[in-house]
Amino acid sequence: MRHEVLPGRMTDASEGEIVVFLIGMRINRLRAPRAWLPVFRAMPRMLRELSRDPSAGMLGYRLLFGGPRIFCVVQYWESQERLHAYASSPEREHRPAWAAFHRRARRANGAVGIWHESYRVPPGHYESVYVDMPAFGLGAARGTAPVGQGGARAADRLRSRAG
Repeated sequence: MRHEVLPGRMTDASEGEIVVFLIGMRINRLRAPRAWLPVFRAMPRMLRELSRDPSAGMLGYRLLFGGPRIFCVVQYWESQERLHAYASSPEREHRPAWAAFHRRARRANGAVGIWHESYRVPPGHYESVYVDMPAFGLGAARGTAPVGQGGARAADRLRSRAG
């Protein structure tokens, strides 16, 4: 992951469709770590697995925290099909972790909550700008380019990708 500041105005260098996948957990009862700690520990294993295997289709991710109880991962994927293939594969980390969560959840009485959302975004329906920032978000996942190449305004960047 690059951390150096890219001077000036940049945009992501994406072409084509992108899938944005948000996944997270909420600790509902702090005093029930047996319920939430395994869930918390499962995500880093999956992210390591996906980061080591670019053919799986995850382009990049960013960890976000929403206070002391909410943890979120924003992921960028090549396609919805790759995301679903990873999630359903019995040879990958996700499916066994999902089954284990459901077994524990029945006994946990709501001590931990999980959620996810996925968005399939066609070309011409996303744009980005990063000003004096390291590569971030979609720019970190797909690379960056100077804003002048994609349009000075958000509407210009959207129009240029619409084809």
